Amino acid sequence: MDRHNRPISVVNGPTSDGATRRSGGRHVGRIGLGGAALAGAALAAVLIVGPSLVAAAIPGVTAVAAPNTKTPGIASPNGLSPELTESPVAQGSSPLENPSGKFGYYGYLADAPMIPLPGTTTEASKTEPDKNTYLVLAKQHGADPSYHYGSHFLYQGHELGAGYITRINLDADPAHRVTLLATQDASGQPLPVFDGSVWDPFSRQLLFSSELGTSGGIWQATPDYPSKVISLAGIIGQGGYEGIQIDSAGQVWIVEDVGGKAGSGLLATAKQPNSFVYRFVPKNRRDLTAGGVLQVLQIVGLDHKPIVFGGTTQGAIDADIMSQGMKDLHTYGNWFSTNWVKIHDTATDGTTAFDANALAKAAGGTPLKRPENGQFRPGSGFREFYFDETGDTNADSAANPAHGGWGGVLRLVQESPRSNHGRLTLFYAGDKSHTGLDNAAFLTKDGIVFVEDAGDTLHTQRNALDSAYLLDVRVHGPQTPVRIIAEGRDVSATLDSALAGTPGFQNEGDNEITGFHVSNGDPSVRGLLGKATPRALHDDGHGLPWRIFWTQQHGDNVTWEITPR
Repeated sequence: MDRHNRPISVVNGPTSDGATRRSGGRHVGRIGLGGAALAGAALAAVLIVGPSLVAAAIPGVTAVAAPNTKTPGIASPNGLSPELTESPVAQGSSPLENPSGKFGYYGYLADAPMIPLPGTTTEASKTEPDKNTYLVLAKQHGADPSYHYGSHFLYQGHELGAGYITRINLDADPAHRVTLLATQDASGQPLPVFDGSVWDPFSRQLLFSSELGTSGGIWQATPDYPSKVISLAGIIGQGGYEGIQIDSAGQVWIVEDVGGKAGSGLLATAKQPNSFVYRFVPKNRRDLTAGGVLQVLQIVGLDHKPIVFGGTTQGAIDADIMSQGMKDLHTYGNWFSTNWVKIHDTATDGTTAFDANALAKAAGGTPLKRPENGQFRPGSGFREFYFDETGDTNADSAANPAHGGWGGVLRLVQESPRSNHGRLTLFYAGDKSHTGLDNAAFLTKDGIVFVEDAGDTLHTQRNALDSAYLLDVRVHGPQTPVRIIAEGRDVSATLDSALAGTPGFQNEGDNEITGFHVSNGDPSVRGLLGKATPRALHDDGHGLPWRIFWTQQHGDNVTWEITPR
């Protein structure tokens, strides 16, 4: 066992729920500092578990006992373990080094004051920088040809207001800190708003996803300034795409987030499963524009029939929401056979843009409860893929108790990333305190973090803001997640929350956790997320330390880096 992943002692302390638990004869909550746990300013990443219970991800780090509450008119700071700290690398008001028209700031459009002037409710549109992608690259340029921009960069697409791509130059001074890379594609069309992002080391391109349905899809972009951006709508299709990952074969795994229709009567707060998981098999992994095959994940139910949209009665929304297939999928211990079903092949279907969601339904793909993101387990040879479901984000949903209303995490296992068949099971079932799961990242080989995007309605219903939770993939069955971030609410988001619903007010309310990202920035194939074993906050052995970033979306739109205190 690697010395950075071996168990260490557990000492008394509160769990993520604020109480002291006993598991396997040991108190679980705060982790003691092992002999080599602290090395200068770095912490080695390890994971400790008792039966069905995770204790912590990093030695010497105390779980945060409780979430921040949602109190009208009251702002609150983020809560991190006392052994950790965070520092901003950019915030919404950070000026772009090369502003262009309405694109003036990292997280705001230049269309109004950043906060409402006295007697008004008008404020600048917040662009919500989303998924972070960290890269260590040489010889990158910016708007100032005489400036050396360093080699450490953090890339984002923006989710609201208007579409653009930014690059945080982590080594640069404030004047050169954030570069506007692109606002339009190579054909001169405005970019859509973006959600997900990933680095493809085979094509040496960034991939950005847009969840705008038939206006959404995947765009590829060069990392240097100015970025050349190309739509892949005729290659990978159009859909509510969000999470993107690349496997060792150069295949693109896409997790779609498309909200379904509400049910009727008692099911009015529940939503029909309407999103799919896709895999794109490129003809040439070094050039995605050469075309390839798009597949959809099909899950075979316990009755040996595929779980499909509409069940046996197409369009039966209520029956779909409360189907036996949805219940079985969200029950611990069930295993399902899976197939990858072809829905589009550029060799025979051409390169005209197509509706992937519609083709997925027609081909018998399995609809899910708003999956958003996924990650490959490090060291698994890209044979284990974990992806979440956001669920209905409403405490009143009739689907909550047994039909996936709270969302959760599913585990897909295959013999190889290229396999067309596999097995799937429920890894974690959400509940009222742990739901709306969104971004994900492995801290260690066995410890994966999922963050919440529960939304203002559920924040009010449970009187709790969002948190980031650590789960142990070695546990089969229920487990108690460990809270590693209790997100607060900045003053700007507190004001926005109070203004929500005001006619003409366009911005979001409470803060949301997004862009949680753990990477050493290696741009080679060796740096694929899921290939190397993360050693969070510690050197990877090749001179590239693993770094942790996250964005406190909405409000001030601050992007943070987590470091040891």
